[in-house]
Amino acid sequence: MSDTPFGFGLPPEEPENGDEGKKKDPTEGGQSAGGPANPFGFGPGAGGDNPFAAMFGAMNPNDLGAAFQQLGQMLSYEGGPVNWDMAKQIARQTVSQGTPDGTKDASVGPSERTAVDEALRLADLWLDGVTSLPSGSVSTVAWSRAEWVEASLPAWKQLVDPVAERVGLAMGDVLPEEMQAMAGPLIGMMRSMGGAMFGQQIGQAVGVLAGEVVGSTDIGLPLGPAGKAALLPLNVEQFGKDLSVPQDEVRLYLALRESAHQRLFAHVPWLRSHLFGAVEAYARGIKVDTSKLEDVVGQFDPSQPEQLQDALQQGMFQPEDTPEQKASLARLETALALVEGWVDAVVHEAAKSRLTSADALRETLRRRRASGGPAEQTFATLIGLQLRPRRLRDASRLWASLTDARGVDGRDGLWEHPDMLPTAQDLDDPDGFVHHEQLDFSELDKMLGEAAKSSQKPAAEAEDAGKDDGGGPGEDGPKTDGGKDGGGAGKDDSDR
Repeated sequence: MSDTPFGFGLPPEEPENGDEGKKKDPTEGGQSAGGPANPFGFGPGAGGDNPFAAMFGAMNPNDLGAAFQQLGQMLSYEGGPVNWDMAKQIARQTVSQGTPDGTKDASVGPSERTAVDEALRLADLWLDGVTSLPSGSVSTVAWSRAEWVEASLPAWKQLVDPVAERVGLAMGDVLPEEMQAMAGPLIGMMRSMGGAMFGQQIGQAVGVLAGEVVGSTDIGLPLGPAGKAALLPLNVEQFGKDLSVPQDEVRLYLALRESAHQRLFAHVPWLRSHLFGAVEAYARGIKVDTSKLEDVVGQFDPSQPEQLQDALQQGMFQPEDTPEQKASLARLETALALVEGWVDAVVHEAAKSRLTSADALRETLRRRRASGGPAEQTFATLIGLQLRPRRLRDASRLWASLTDARGVDGRDGLWEHPDMLPTAQDLDDPDGFVHHEQLDFSELDKMLGEAAKSSQKPAAEAEDAGKDDGGGPGEDGPKTDGGKDGGGAGKDDSDR
């Protein structure tokens, strides 16, 4: 990855002139050796006073039309806070360029689809013995990287739109109110370009991430359609390439993780909204660095949209140091740790006696999650948030202890309601949580049932008393003497 992995612009093109093309001086309109491609030619050394000079010099006629088309999209976009059409376009272009190791995306073949389907089905069978949650996979699928991009964009939209909208509004709010009416067209253009810039950032990030993910739940959030267990065969192969582990074992271990996530998200109905809501709650507490944005707006030159790019890349967001914001962050980090810790514990239980490399694969994945990657960097750049389960190991130990102390049903029963889950403090003292006295819900149900019956009994007695005092019984009611007298008296009165 480059130093600015979420930089804007089209992915770099392969040089057409072999080694000669690679040695081209970057100041002559080509790409610099260490930075991302800049198709519009803006920035230092991009052609002197003419910001378009480098673009004309660097692109052949076929690319020139695409560059103008993209520039037109940036200036004319009138949709939501993020230009998701551009995001998808950039993501797919990034995928098509391949990963830094030279691996190109490819369509999934029939044999790979069969291998993925068999691995996911076998994983579901193994998980049946270690969790009380039933299978959550309605179907299985093997995706190419481009297919993963298409499938995950709706989830990214839900995560990113709220904070992007705040930035769009802030672009107008930094101007004095009396100037906003006069600067209306400029503000509109800035918001359009802001939406395009966000689209480019997200597109670049998703495209890079597509080269690394192995399924639909790698970051602890469900990024794919519900009930669809997925693996990316090409990335599974690359993941196990240097591990000295048979590919079948690698595929099966990753299938176990994917299937375990699917069970959790399918049968804990509140979990998805809980996680996404925690992200949104945290985003609401982020404030835009208006001083930095004011500098950008005050010096904004429509011919140099990279000013907005640089501001977004450097981060314009500062978490507010409030109790509410700290609580939102703790809630999100704990939720991610509990999800990943449960999956880690359950998968290890299913794999340890069946896969000889289970321990090595477990440790590799733990380190991979702890070190972060493009997804974490994306959120760190956009909203100052890293989607990283910082306490994965603590959570995994807690779930394993719960299994020993309460059994599988007792452990998984905690997912019935968010208030029953361990808290951040419980991760500090897992033994205290595991062994604290539990409320016997069966006894509680019995008590509630008896209370309901006792409340119904006086009501029934009062109803019977009302019938005795209030006149004749119904056709099926008890025929008491009072009822007969009352009925007869009523009849005599009516006859008179």
